[in-house]
Amino acid sequence: MKTIKKSISRRNFLASSGVALAGGALINPFAQAGATPATITMQQSSKTKLALVGTGIRGIGAFGNSLIRRYPDKIEYVGLCDKNPGRVEAGKEIIGVNCPTYSDLNNPLSAFDKMMNERKPELVIVCTTDSTHDDYIVRGMELGANIITEKPMATDERKIQRIIDAENRTGKKCLTAFNYRYSPLRAKMYELLNAGEIGELTSIDFNWYLDISHGADYFRRWHRLMDIGGSLWVHKACHHFDLLNWWIDSDPETVYALGALEFYGKNGPFRAENCRTCPHIRQCQFYWQIERPISDFVLEASGIGEARPQGPSLLRLLYINNEHYDGYLRDGCVFKNDIDIYDKMAATIKYMNGVQVSYSLTAYSPYEGYRIAFNGTKGRMDAWIEESNPVSDRDFDEIVLFKNFGRRQYIQIPHRSGHGGGDNLMRDQMFIPDSPDPLKQKAGVRDGSLACLIGIAARRSIESGQPIKIADMTSIKPQIKKQYAG
Repeated sequence: MKTIKKSISRRNFLASSGVALAGGALINPFAQAGATPATITMQQSSKTKLALVGTGIRGIGAFGNSLIRRYPDKIEYVGLCDKNPGRVEAGKEIIGVNCPTYSDLNNPLSAFDKMMNERKPELVIVCTTDSTHDDYIVRGMELGANIITEKPMATDERKIQRIIDAENRTGKKCLTAFNYRYSPLRAKMYELLNAGEIGELTSIDFNWYLDISHGADYFRRWHRLMDIGGSLWVHKACHHFDLLNWWIDSDPETVYALGALEFYGKNGPFRAENCRTCPHIRQCQFYWQIERPISDFVLEASGIGEARPQGPSLLRLLYINNEHYDGYLRDGCVFKNDIDIYDKMAATIKYMNGVQVSYSLTAYSPYEGYRIAFNGTKGRMDAWIEESNPVSDRDFDEIVLFKNFGRRQYIQIPHRSGHGGGDNLMRDQMFIPDSPDPLKQKAGVRDGSLACLIGIAARRSIESGQPIKIADMTSIKPQIKKQYAG
């Protein structure tokens, strides 16, 4: 087989602030067995055979339409799969591909098996509901494919162990799409920490705020149910826990948490099945017209900025037109009595290297964003990021670096769309070969597991009232120094 060596130069996205981003490929489907990142080879004119399971908004936007537009010479969709037969056909049209579709409402995994056996993809992207990720990850590896999974990798410790065991058994790789690592702002924080700008890191204060638009939307959707989404401790906060693991460069040891449902669900003054059939639309501040244009912020937060079809709304094409198949209502009431996840959460996390973290998540804030402070032996690093309702029209985010006995420094990072500029950087790492990884952004099964395990441990801590040790949950043994996925 004739091979060629390719070397892809990367842009310096932050020349003005001194950040050079060139993270590692989360998965390189072109790599031959035994190839190193510097010597990866690929067949001339070959394309990776790709399949997608889960054709909802996240799937068709972040990993469907966006990939087709950005890498037409590198990938080829050979199959799409979704349990809803109408949604998989709508997804095919929106993505703009001509490949077979597979669906089975009563036995979705059998449709997936059929696709795998008939189409034999090399790479499978998993974007189904969170509680089913492990089924498709494990089966996909067993049938010969590498996997990219949306976060969270899995929703409980048993499912995480299934994935760990399957990767060891099959020799295939499953990697998690942690796009937050690739944001230039958060990458700059990583660089400053590793450069010792605040000395030895000792503790972190991390507070995340979901607003009454994007935050409320989690309580309209299937994410509102613990059994499906694992709670926001897992579905949302695994992003934040992965950042902590990456920044701290150590594994979590112990988690103690508190949480409550005090705003949404049963706490509402009235309720209905969904907004379109609600008799309280004049009184309810959370009434949502599903077919109104989606805000740019919600598009960005959902990873669907590049999937905007003309004509009927995206949500009609994917959900309203197909709800008669499975009964799923995309505009569910945020005050439904079946909501059983927390909307107020706080955790204390101890790391193996001694770093302590105070973390909180609030799901009904007036604005969306976060405040974070890194405390060290020589100083402190702060950032306050408002994403949905910024305090000014400035086109940059800012880190404030305080030195003990020194002057503060302001480091400005140009703001970029797509999860703070991380989406396309992450996609490039996945689908452009020979990408180096100087910032250790590559996220393997161990990374995906530990990010989820912190959230799962938080749930277990709330249930038991006791701190939970990460080492007691799976076969992963936490290390003082984080193990790099590369």
